[in-house]
Amino acid sequence: MTTDSSRTSPSAPGGISTFKGQERALRADRLGTGGLLLSVLAATAPLMVVAGVMPTTYAVMGIVGQPLLFVLLGVVLILFSVGYAEMSRHVHNAGAFYAYISRGLGATAGAGAALVALVAYNALQVGIYGIFGFEVSGLLATYADVEIAWWIPALVAALAVGLLGWLKIDVNARVLGVLLVIEVLLVVIFDVAALTDPGTEGVSLHAFNPDTLTGAGVGTALCFCIAAFLGFEQAPVYAEETSRPHVLVPRVMFLAVGGVAVFFALSSWALTVATGPGAIVGAARKQSAGLLFFLTESRLGGTFTDLLHVLFVTGMFAALLSFHNVVARYAFAMGREGLLPAAFGRTSGSSGAPGTGSLLQTVVAVLVVAAFAITDDKPVGDPTAPVLHLFTWFGNIGALGVIVLMAVASLSVVVFFVRRGAAGAQAWRLVTSALAGLALLVIAAYTVKDFEVLVGAGPDSSLSWVLPGIIGLAALAGVALGLVLRARAPEKHARIGLGNEAFQLDKAASS
Repeated sequence: MTTDSSRTSPSAPGGISTFKGQERALRADRLGTGGLLLSVLAATAPLMVVAGVMPTTYAVMGIVGQPLLFVLLGVVLILFSVGYAEMSRHVHNAGAFYAYISRGLGATAGAGAALVALVAYNALQVGIYGIFGFEVSGLLATYADVEIAWWIPALVAALAVGLLGWLKIDVNARVLGVLLVIEVLLVVIFDVAALTDPGTEGVSLHAFNPDTLTGAGVGTALCFCIAAFLGFEQAPVYAEETSRPHVLVPRVMFLAVGGVAVFFALSSWALTVATGPGAIVGAARKQSAGLLFFLTESRLGGTFTDLLHVLFVTGMFAALLSFHNVVARYAFAMGREGLLPAAFGRTSGSSGAPGTGSLLQTVVAVLVVAAFAITDDKPVGDPTAPVLHLFTWFGNIGALGVIVLMAVASLSVVVFFVRRGAAGAQAWRLVTSALAGLALLVIAAYTVKDFEVLVGAGPDSSLSWVLPGIIGLAALAGVALGLVLRARAPEKHARIGLGNEAFQLDKAASS
């Protein structure tokens, strides 16, 4: 398969081929910098990270230096973004990760990456329904005196997200944007309140001291923290829907990584200031996911805390919608290139959205939520309740998958430019990609090694290998599919990773 990415479609504005109509191409010119940035940042669910991931990391790992971890991971992901963003200038495809890997490591490797991406992003999206349903049922019980099972709001949300998946992405971007801006603003207000009303140790910078990163929990803490960044890498998925992908995608990626790193580092630091660095681990273990709300109650009052609870829910809904859009676009790209049935490679006539991929993701979400609901015979507060397993199991499966994809994509960047004879011109980008790839491989290894800690299972639990094994099986199944296509349908195998460029091959073949 050629790695020449210079084949572009001259037949239609914005690079969208009109071969057999535009139903096999996503509509261009629908996203600018603002819309793309909001769609990407919504997946990071900043309030869910501050209220959920950060206290959990402090409590489980006992690592006071979490703010420094966010800074270090920000550096790693910026190094990764240098090569990843450069690839986005050469390859415009809604199947970003697998398209890039196909161009660098070949179509068969790309097929493996495609299945991993589809499974990982589905897992990330579906896992959020667990914590979403848990929080909504709790809010209804507290403020409306209505007792309902967690899976009812989870299923309602799944159907609502599926419906929005059929609408234009610019409508979704507005929805995501409003929720995101309010969510971030509330966290910033807390950060300021913590600094103006600190705990007994005052405004201390101890959490940024490298000495706070000693101990056996650092590797696993990296796994928790890198999951908080997931979403920034989605920018190239929307490349076909922008007017200038070679400019907008890299811009949005660097803005997202830099902004998220600074925001999370400052917010996790604010938590240590509010409690005192010496007390943050104990407070997190006592309050768990209620730590942020406990701290805002005393500083900003009950009304602010109530609003924070509501925005916690809307932020999770924004993340659900963002991941849903990404899954739908991966399914679209895979259907267009023969890795899924052709129906997935067509867009909805009314909105231009990847409707079949959206439907697939909705069905998967409903089935998984239903399965966990059927097996749920425990109170929602019980730590062994399936609703909590849904969030932790699937969230960590998805995070592992994306970490592996980023590591392999870093390698593919190096191979891609070396094969093009551009190693000299791209030397510094190849160095940053190699460094990022090595760092991501280390984090992936820690993730697999400590998976039982991440999902709260015992050291002898089969979950420690069954759950990460899902990503391994997806990779093997994808590679097997690629090998079958190479043997039985070489024309489809040659299309893997080509995206819109494949339309030109179709036109040439039919003329």
